[in-house]
Amino acid sequence: MGKSIDLHMHSYYSDDGEFTPEELVRKCSDSGIKVMAIADHNSVRANARGELEAAKAGITYIPAIEIDCTFRGVNLHVLGYGIEYESPDFAEIEDNIAAQGAVASRQMLQATRKMGFQVSEQEMEELAKNNFNKDIWTGEMFAEVLLDKPEYADHPMLRPYRPGGERADNPYVNFYWDYYSQGKCCYVEMEYPDLEQVVDIIHKNKGCAVLAHPGVNLKGHSGLLEPIIETGLFGIEAFSSYHSPEQAAFYYDAARRNGLIFTCGSDYHGKTKPSICLGGYVSLVPDEEILGQLGRLMGR
Repeated sequence: MGKSIDLHMHSYYSDDGEFTPEELVRKCSDSGIKVMAIADHNSVRANARGELEAAKAGITYIPAIEIDCTFRGVNLHVLGYGIEYESPDFAEIEDNIAAQGAVASRQMLQATRKMGFQVSEQEMEELAKNNFNKDIWTGEMFAEVLLDKPEYADHPMLRPYRPGGERADNPYVNFYWDYYSQGKCCYVEMEYPDLEQVVDIIHKNKGCAVLAHPGVNLKGHSGLLEPIIETGLFGIEAFSSYHSPEQAAFYYDAARRNGLIFTCGSDYHGKTKPSICLGGYVSLVPDEEILGQLGRLMGR
């Protein structure tokens, strides 16, 4: 039986999302999702449209956002649920990150060229022409351009991301993680708000701050979990497409032990992560138990 709750998906308002809010609602309806949240990167633009369309489809909609932040030098993602999304606080976050992203995109282009790949601004602009943020290019977009170039069909650096390769399950995002994420050769540093500031902004706007997919962001930094919780988080995304059953159990137990809620989400993007489907996360509890947690979330 499929899952009926998915609280982590992205629309085209995210730099790496593919679908409109309305399309996501229709996909959720087709997938049997009864409770959904569109949590775009540093943007709340999808919520009004998603909420309206979900009501028509008989789906419970929870307004959300996913905000980039830092804690002790480590980049994290924090989900904000039940937020008053019309607050200017969220527009300020979006404007700040978008402005930095446009500059960082050109620096990433130079870093990609330093790896030996020939990529032009025109090629990146062509790929981004239908995106909401046309001036922002992501590591996933560089991967899409490079993997589509005939002259690189047999390039050894790209071989793992092609069909049959060990990184071919989600080739675009895997290429991003391998070359453009924090600490990698094409990484461009941006100034994200501190975790404590983000938690305060979310809670100030009647939302609940939830640590997103910690199995990804805390890899190699597991000792940070307890001090992160002490910043005032309301919950942990225990059930994620990125978590193994063992990781899901660990973060589920951590949430319960610390009196936090536990949430679930696929982190569905569309073509950026083709192996991820709506509702396609590892869960160890019935949907009814998760719904009980959402009662606490919505009751704030």
